[in-house]
Amino acid sequence: MNKSVQQSPFFEPIVEHTTLVELLRWRAMQQPKQKAYTFLLDEEVEGYHLTYEELDCQARSIGALLQSWGVSGERALLLYPPGLEFIFAFFGCLYAGVVAVPAYPPQFNRPMPRLQAIVADAQVKVALTTKQILSNIEHQSTHVAGLETMQWLATDGIAGSIKDNWQEPVITKGTLAFLQYTSGSTAAPKGVMVSHGNILHNERIIQKAFEHTSQTAIVGWLPLFHDMGLIGNMLQPLYLGTPCVLMSPMAFLQRPLRWLQAISHYKATTSGGPNFAYDLCVRKITPEQRVTLDLSSWEVAFNGAEPVRANTLEQFARTFADCGFRARAFYPCYGMAETTLIVSGGSKTAPPVLQNFQKTALEKNWVVPASQEDVLAKTLVSCGQPLQDLHIVIANPKTLTHCKSDEVGEIWVSGPSVAQGYYNRTEETEHAFRAYLIDTGEGPFLRTGDLGFLKSGELFITGRLKDVIIIRGCNHYPQDIEWTVEQSHPALQPSCGAAFSIDVAGEERLVVAQEVKRSHLRNLNVEEVMRAIRKAVASHHDLHVYALLLLKTGSIPKTSSGKIQRHACRASFVNGSLNVLESSILEGFYSTGNEDSLTREALLATKPKDRQPLLEFYLQQQVAQILKVDLVQVDRQHPLATLGLDSLMALELKNQVEDDLAVAIPMESFLGDSSVIQLATQLTTYLSKASMSLVTANASNDWEEGEL
Repeated sequence: MNKSVQQSPFFEPIVEHTTLVELLRWRAMQQPKQKAYTFLLDEEVEGYHLTYEELDCQARSIGALLQSWGVSGERALLLYPPGLEFIFAFFGCLYAGVVAVPAYPPQFNRPMPRLQAIVADAQVKVALTTKQILSNIEHQSTHVAGLETMQWLATDGIAGSIKDNWQEPVITKGTLAFLQYTSGSTAAPKGVMVSHGNILHNERIIQKAFEHTSQTAIVGWLPLFHDMGLIGNMLQPLYLGTPCVLMSPMAFLQRPLRWLQAISHYKATTSGGPNFAYDLCVRKITPEQRVTLDLSSWEVAFNGAEPVRANTLEQFARTFADCGFRARAFYPCYGMAETTLIVSGGSKTAPPVLQNFQKTALEKNWVVPASQEDVLAKTLVSCGQPLQDLHIVIANPKTLTHCKSDEVGEIWVSGPSVAQGYYNRTEETEHAFRAYLIDTGEGPFLRTGDLGFLKSGELFITGRLKDVIIIRGCNHYPQDIEWTVEQSHPALQPSCGAAFSIDVAGEERLVVAQEVKRSHLRNLNVEEVMRAIRKAVASHHDLHVYALLLLKTGSIPKTSSGKIQRHACRASFVNGSLNVLESSILEGFYSTGNEDSLTREALLATKPKDRQPLLEFYLQQQVAQILKVDLVQVDRQHPLATLGLDSLMALELKNQVEDDLAVAIPMESFLGDSSVIQLATQLTTYLSKASMSLVTANASNDWEEGEL
């Protein structure tokens, strides 16, 4: 074990390690009883926690079993719900010399194209999961190509006694630790090859950039199968040797207050997420709830995974100032899976850097400062400076030469945090990870596909060279959405659709433009086609289609070689020049002017025959408000998925209904094919049963008290 010691003005000296296995083994020996991870249940209470000793023991047990299976050096799929079992499995793989492949567990009876694509691409031999997920997936795996041939292991049933059979694997800093599959792509997902050395370098620069100490306390809700949750929330505390408090992403989405309550209760110093998380807190946490929060301990509120918006920072800081939140705690940063995680960031003690630039100049890839009085100015938030050992250049993506200081170009990165490439994809790896500047010969660089510029050492992001759509911090590849759309209905012309995003009130929204087959133009059932598209996109990509346009045959912009011109489609959509047959744009926020919600008491006070129509109107109102559409655009007979509700919107609807009516409804009712009418019928049944139970209970109490 390497015993060199790192010195830092912000951090007590620690032993420098070459692999994560060495690091965890050292923690287990030096801090065996130290609480490592605590997982919170949905009701903001501690569910369970583990120490470094317990984590090491369980990792050795899983590692020993995998070694006995002879799968060292192979890839293992990790399918886990939020919780500590994922952490056990991740380190169990590392302890066995197995490459972990974290993935999102599939929803019951939902399509699994992305999971199938990952299994095929990574050539997965074994899958690790829990007993419950295994029982749910077993009857599906025989019908899904690739899943039926894997060995499956439920790690929550492994005997601890086999840990003594574990043998320390021969691994180095160059050994692959895991494959991080780029989120979104289902047609051709790419697994980023992240080594032990990549991770430890990135953890070191995060610690220095955030000025973490032995007193740092981290709270996180981000999914652990995603790079920000895995590297930032799960592995950084291990690197520091400090406790970490985790919660389910669903718990946060159901009630954003839980995140800030955890920060307040545990006096967290570091926590964060994408823009949408801060925006959700501003929208959902009431003034009455804010008075219970103390956010004065929060020193690093990192913001990344999507373009950082000045409006998000300003609104959150203003809303939670009375809770002790300081605007200078915001830490805008930039990174991606291909660089393990972080690339650039600012100073912990300095406020975010915001600068105004001429919008029209930026659109032409020129950097021209603008005054605050300029109504056409665009405010950009700096993502800080390149962190230690990382080098950023701005390159012309066509000429592969340095850009001028006042020119927007592609962001190229080099350094020890840059991953090894894409698994089993030589050509894509050569293009993305082996770029050289023609004018200077510098290289190799990672081509990020993001556009930006450096000004006074600060990195500003302006857009994307690639067509990736980023919504709520997740990447979605337009070609995947386009394929889903064209397969959703026989009236749609194959290879003649475009998916792109536009900015609507500071939020990235999805637009789909799709040609109709000439043979279907005369008798086109527009509503049926649009419902099919919205349902397919929601089911396969968990996305809400903001604008949907059906185009005349042969009218979508293409190159001479037949490729879809998405940028031209976006420009034509904005200026209204697409050849549109029919369109559906979900805008025009509906409000009755009466903000009072329907209550359980008010509903039960009405006659039974009046409850169904009252519930239908109430649900129609709620859906309209969530979709930000007029009431008439919400058809009570159509399934919620065809109306365009994604899972976050469905969750918001569920929470609102349960809060208003004090009744628990399964999430499946909001994600399936239920319509407003069917959901109202379910609610009527639930409420009737609840009221009958209450009557029976009251009668029993009355009898016991001698009143009957």
